[in-house]
Amino acid sequence: MPVRVVTAAEAAELDRRAIASGTPSRVLMQAAGAATARAILERRGDAAGDGVAVYAGPGNNGGDAWIAAAALARAGLTVRVAATGEPRSPDAAAARSDALTVVAPGEPTGAERVVLDGLLGTGASGAPRGEIAAAIARIAERHAGATVVAVDVPSGLDATTGATPGAFVRAHLTVTYGSMKRGLLVNRDAAGAIVVADIGLGAVSGAWEALPTLVDAAMVRAMLPGIPASAHKGVRKRLAIVGGAPGMAGAAVLAARAAMRAGIGMTKLCLAPGSVEAAQAAEPASMTTPWPVTDADARALAEWAQALLIGPGLGRTNDARALIERLLAAFRGPVVLDADALNVFEGARPALAALLRGRAAVITPHEVEFSRLSGMPLADVVAQRFEACGALARELGCTVLLKGVPTVVSDGAGSDVSAAGTPVLATAGSGDVLGGIVATLLAQTGQARASAAAGAWVHGRAAELAGGGQVRGVTLGDVVASVRDVWRFDDAPGGPWLAELAEAGERY
Repeated sequence: MPVRVVTAAEAAELDRRAIASGTPSRVLMQAAGAATARAILERRGDAAGDGVAVYAGPGNNGGDAWIAAAALARAGLTVRVAATGEPRSPDAAAARSDALTVVAPGEPTGAERVVLDGLLGTGASGAPRGEIAAAIARIAERHAGATVVAVDVPSGLDATTGATPGAFVRAHLTVTYGSMKRGLLVNRDAAGAIVVADIGLGAVSGAWEALPTLVDAAMVRAMLPGIPASAHKGVRKRLAIVGGAPGMAGAAVLAARAAMRAGIGMTKLCLAPGSVEAAQAAEPASMTTPWPVTDADARALAEWAQALLIGPGLGRTNDARALIERLLAAFRGPVVLDADALNVFEGARPALAALLRGRAAVITPHEVEFSRLSGMPLADVVAQRFEACGALARELGCTVLLKGVPTVVSDGAGSDVSAAGTPVLATAGSGDVLGGIVATLLAQTGQARASAAAGAWVHGRAAELAGGGQVRGVTLGDVVASVRDVWRFDDAPGGPWLAELAEAGERY
């Protein structure tokens, strides 16, 4: 079952539907608490041997924490619970009563090496107050150096927006239930590593259809075309990469190298005349040609290419826009537009839409480029990335890949979300690498949204493999080399876990 990316309200609705379909709320709570205990034992078992401090709030999130506390105590661990307020629901009260039969009395001492945060859940909003805020402060002050595990979401983090308007828990691991909450993907620093536990919401699968899908290895594997034993370079497709203004040939070279690692059959770099020699020397496996200056030149390139990637190092000039218009008039096949190929259409979306409609097309803006193209203020793009992506896709008649944390892909009818990746990708040239991967998959499948979603995941996964948990010292060259290893698809989660995300950044 694919994992869906949801708001707090959508998560509550899925729970409501599961309960209405016959799954008691207490059963969902028991499954959540048991999964949390299992995650701690599997991932932090050594540290938990020195004791677990549990902070339980008054809501159902606290009930989940009480059930986890009981399961850890039955596993032989020393568990101490700090309760904040009386349980507000019968399920939470029953969970506490059951746990108190096995959990030894006593407040956490601060010596525990694992802390379980069950103070606030997905329904909370605004800055924590009163006892809850004080408890969040105690976690930070009393348990410095301990591993913090959050129940569903870190307390103080908005499950929809990722905002932390007041005190919040910074978790090393978040165990979330049934679906991926948007806020966890937006604020990876607070969430830490994330696992999505199956708690039995599959009975309401019909309610999931319209929700964004979290891209994973299984989804990418399913869309990937095989390469037959009889394949030749034409079967693996021919990609023309248009860019490389003077002084920027490296962007096109990076895109070509990424395309080769992604499985393209042939690449041709179409560059400013002054960049051709440098690119040929840097990447001899690619052919090179100058920018077409006539319609006949454009038709010749269009007849050779089976897909175009336009934008890497193209430059933001009137000549660049004219080049794009000439090429897209001559070539009606799949196309990926990135960087300056989008910037030159600032304030001219109808013209861009006219060029893109009727073909398999992907645009890959980052947030600033999206703001320029869409006319939305940057702050609104950041805050409304899930909705804004689909709106622009519908307006332009293409697939939009909005780069960022997380990356959102939409064709206007549905959306996918890729949370793969690390800050290794936060460097110049990263978008060129992504463009090469997406363009390769688009050339081979003709499916714009699927290729964009898969390409975003492959790009991010390559960064994870290249870094191995590190950011500093890892280069885009390492990322490109690691694209080769992504295709092994050896990272499927097991047990009750629907999805797993490693910590994205570094902590010192």
